[in-house]
Amino acid sequence: MGYVRTGILMAVMTALFLGVGALIGGQSGAIIALIVAALMNLFTFWNSDKAVLSMHGAHEVDPRAAPDLHTMVRGLAERANMPMPRLYLIETDQPNAFATGRNPENAAVAVTRGLLRALSPEEVAGVVAHELAHIKNRDTLLMTVTATFAGAISMLANFAFFFGGGSNQEGERPMGIVGTLALMILAPLAAGLVQMAISRSREYEADRIGAEICGRPLWLASALGKIEGLAQRIDNTRAERNPATAHMFIINPLHAMSHDRLFATHPNTANRIAALQAMAGAGVERSSMPRVPRRGPWR
Repeated sequence: MGYVRTGILMAVMTALFLGVGALIGGQSGAIIALIVAALMNLFTFWNSDKAVLSMHGAHEVDPRAAPDLHTMVRGLAERANMPMPRLYLIETDQPNAFATGRNPENAAVAVTRGLLRALSPEEVAGVVAHELAHIKNRDTLLMTVTATFAGAISMLANFAFFFGGGSNQEGERPMGIVGTLALMILAPLAAGLVQMAISRSREYEADRIGAEICGRPLWLASALGKIEGLAQRIDNTRAERNPATAHMFIINPLHAMSHDRLFATHPNTANRIAALQAMAGAGVERSSMPRVPRRGPWR
C-alpha cells in the first residue's frame, strides 16, 4: 500500500504542478510543467533521499565514528525485522531527527548533533525507533515526495510574480496582477495542505510502532517532550531555508520566521505524549531490551 499511496500523491502533485504551469504560461507552460513533473517524479523516486540529506548538510557516520549509536540502531532494526539503515549526522544544536529513502532497503536515518547531546541514550533509542517505524511503514518516500514537490510548486508560483502568467490567443494576460498574487499564495498553500494531511496522520502511527520497536513507550514520550521544548528555543538554519521538509522531522523544526507556525505540520506534541503514556499504562512493553549504551560516543 505504500507504493499505492505514493503513486496517488505523485499524481495529485503532478496535477497541481501542471495547473500552476498552465496558469503561468498557458498551453506551452502546461507542457513544460508536465515534462518537468515527469522528470521530477523520476528524480524524486531515485534520488530524493540524497537531495533532502544534502539540503540539511547531513554527513554519513560509519561504525568507527559512532560505534555505540550503530550498535543501538542495528539492534532496533533487528527487532523491527528490517535492514539496517544508513546513519547520518546533521551539525545543528537543535535536537531533531528524520528518516528518508524510497524503501527499507535504501533508507537513511539522520539525527542532529543537538539530539545526541541533549537526550539520554534511552530517549535517542525512542527517537530512532520512531524513524524506523516511518521506514517500515514506507512513509519515507511519501514524505520526501511531498517535500520535493511542495518546494518546486512554491518556486514555480513565485515565477508568476516575474512573468505575470501566460497570454491567450489575443495576446492578453488573463491572470492579471490579482490572479498572479492569488497563485503565489494559493499554490504553495495547496501543496502545504497535502503535506499537513500526510504528516499529521502518519506521526501517531509511527509513534505507536516506534514504541513497540523499542519496547518502552515512555522513552519516546520523554524524548518528544525534550525535543519540543528545545526546538522552540534553538534555531535550525537549514530547516528554515528549506521549510518544505519540515514535516519530515519528528518535531517541527521551524520557529524563527513569523509564518512558520501558520500551519501545523505535526500533531500536538502533548497529545502524542498522552497516547504513548496510555500505551505504557496498558503494558505495551518488552522484557528483552535493545542494547542501549550508558555513555555513547556523542557524550
